[in-house]
Amino acid sequence: MGIDDRLAELHIVIPETTAPVANYVSARRMGNLLFLSGHLGKRDGAVVVGSVGDDIDTDTAYDLARGAAIDLLGTARAALATLDTVAVVKLTGFVHSAATFTEQSAVINGASDLLVAVFGPERGRHARSAIGVAQLPLGAAVEVEAIFEVIDAGPNR
Repeated sequence: MGIDDRLAELHIVIPETTAPVANYVSARRMGNLLFLSGHLGKRDGAVVVGSVGDDIDTDTAYDLARGAAIDLLGTARAALATLDTVAVVKLTGFVHSAATFTEQSAVINGASDLLVAVFGPERGRHARSAIGVAQLPLGAAVEVEAIFEVIDAGPNR
């Protein structure tokens, strides 16, 4: 089954990508690695602002991280034309955290769980960091970035 079929089975629609708002690119391929810039957690196309643990609960932040991962898939597909030759190497998640909030890993599970559901455990499980921060761009609650490997699509993968 191809990744587009898997996305349809999971009822996931990949949105159109948007241009960066500053002096950087959304994706940069170096050899067989694809580096994806941070994607902010959004709801209905708008960045969700606030501090997780104060304004936003863990479950809502989990959904924001999941949505950011879906946006990462859109950026990867725009860069590569397909997701069928991708494996997830590393995910880094940043959570705009209240001073006493310690559930950053639970929040970033939203992105990790989505990627494993889409790519399966062999290509979707990844190294990861989940980091609490005092602030994110535009006041966002969550930001997720990734490194993907462009793999051989042969029968041994």
